[in-house]
Amino acid sequence: MNLPNLITLSRLPTMFIIVWLMYSTWWGAATLAFWLFIAAAIGDWLDGYLARKRNIVSNFGKFMDALTDKVFVLGIMVTFVEQYNSKLFLVMVLLTLCREFMISGMRMIAATKGVVVSAERGGKTKTVMQLIAVGFLLFVPAMENDWARYLPFAISDYAEFLYKAGLAIFIVATALTVSSGFSYALKYRQVFDDISK
Repeated sequence: MNLPNLITLSRLPTMFIIVWLMYSTWWGAATLAFWLFIAAAIGDWLDGYLARKRNIVSNFGKFMDALTDKVFVLGIMVTFVEQYNSKLFLVMVLLTLCREFMISGMRMIAATKGVVVSAERGGKTKTVMQLIAVGFLLFVPAMENDWARYLPFAISDYAEFLYKAGLAIFIVATALTVSSGFSYALKYRQVFDDISK
């Protein structure tokens, strides 16, 4: 257990704290949720950077980095489904869940055969887009619930713009999620062939 892996694993408890803050109504909860998310997103970059710099890249780190990214983002996305009460969010989250379960299952089966399916460019781009979308959508309640009373201008128009921007990025991220899932399945189809034998 080294520092990069500790940073990776820290995203799991952080996700629970963020979700709890999203349901909290006290002043500053939404803002704290946003900044904790930003810290975790930076940690997502930092763990890989430190592992490469210290030459301690490991199969465990590769596997857990991909897994914690999924749990972290999906936990917050599921909360959005209830908070925004949107069927579109529900469809996108279900598509994302299906893709992530499929790829994670493939990773676990590949691991039993000594093959490590690490993140690729398409998957990394998808994750970055998801993080940006979640950041925008977490920023909206921070503005509306915590900052509106202190700002000299009406904040509703800015909040609506951020919401629409976050939703648009979320749609793009979902499209990338599905397309990268197909890309993984095609590249590692031998794993699926082995299952059927």
